[in-house]
Amino acid sequence: MSHRVLIVDDEAGIRQALKQVLEYEDLEVRVAASGGEAISIYTEFRPHLVFLDVKMAGLDGLETLTRLRDLDAPAQIVMISGHGTIATAVEATQRGAFDFLEKPLDTDRLLLTVRNALAHAELVGQNTRLKEAAESRYIMVGSSPALQEVRELIAKVGPTSARVLITGDNGTGKELVARALHEASPRHDQAFVEVNCAAIPSELIESELFGHMKGSFTGAFADRAGKFEQADGGTLFLDEVGDMSLSAQAKLLRVLQEGVVSRIGGSKSIQVDVRVLAATNKDLESEIAEGRFREDLLYRLNVVPIEVPALRERLEDVPALVGHFAERLATTAGAPGKQFSEEAVRRLQSRGWPGNIRELRNAVERALILAPDKVVAAADIDRLLPAPDSGVPVEAGRSLSFETFKQEAEKNFLTQKLREHDWNVSETARALKMPRSNLYKKIERYGLTREPA
Repeated sequence: MSHRVLIVDDEAGIRQALKQVLEYEDLEVRVAASGGEAISIYTEFRPHLVFLDVKMAGLDGLETLTRLRDLDAPAQIVMISGHGTIATAVEATQRGAFDFLEKPLDTDRLLLTVRNALAHAELVGQNTRLKEAAESRYIMVGSSPALQEVRELIAKVGPTSARVLITGDNGTGKELVARALHEASPRHDQAFVEVNCAAIPSELIESELFGHMKGSFTGAFADRAGKFEQADGGTLFLDEVGDMSLSAQAKLLRVLQEGVVSRIGGSKSIQVDVRVLAATNKDLESEIAEGRFREDLLYRLNVVPIEVPALRERLEDVPALVGHFAERLATTAGAPGKQFSEEAVRRLQSRGWPGNIRELRNAVERALILAPDKVVAAADIDRLLPAPDSGVPVEAGRSLSFETFKQEAEKNFLTQKLREHDWNVSETARALKMPRSNLYKKIERYGLTREPA
């Protein structure tokens, strides 16, 4: 596709000469004789580059520059002038001009400026697309009451400096909550640094968090800043904090109390300003009882708790999630662009999703790739995904409302799991990878009681 260039000059000779040179370079060129005409053309033509004369009758070049930048902030505009001054060039640059050329225009300099400006425009476009892709990756999709409750907490807590402990099952989107808290905070322009405590060997977690000095241990070939230093001024997200070693927990507690870190092998304390967010799928109270987690650290981390609901608790969000994943996978993962039939979506809504949103995303990707037609049908879901184990007979489910069906399925599922663990709530919560407090709420909600012997 040819790049588009708009030439704005009140001298017909200049417009024609520039147009001829640029069209010879296979550029699509439009011209305007005034600032007002340029603004009218811009919205329809959407040029990649504008050449704009400084001195024009009526709306002059500098004012036109300001209006075009208001209209399109990334606009690439090169100012041209027959009697330019340093002051004029500085003002044009301050108003967002890409470059400033003096008349008479040198052809070689002109073409070099064109190449540089178009390359810059392409870079700006790529950055915008990458930012949009990143933002869409971390968006929280859905409008269920359970998700709205989480959003309301984020809105209240995000702008503060309070530490937050995010709990929930694997795959529920705890990282999305952490990123949303960061974006809602005054630190959103600073670094968001993530550490997966479960993925780092216990002997390396302290080096990863606090850094080390050269020679402090085998393999320490150079001084290295830890994640706390990297996140200075921003946010540090400790994912799966329940898997952190007790030694690292003790050092983390000191950092949270004093706001300083010491690299391994170092003698100097380094002041850091970091907001710490933590997440876990473990019941930390049970971990404390078992001696695997420090109680004082829990109190430091858990200033504000946010529990992320499991997908089975917000099945009304499944249609929106399916649409979001289908669109995103088609644009970023090379999956075929397909629609899901209403019946196929209902099939997906009827499942328990023990793997939560991560499992649903994988199911959508599998259906996009393996379903033979342009529309994913219910039969494709039945064929490509394992049969759901809802705990409720299908025949019974047909006579219930969907909400009742969902609640009965969860009630039967939890009752069965409690029986398997002899109604030991802590053991059941651990097996389900669910916070114990969450399980207690569900037991109370459904009125679950142990059957008499």
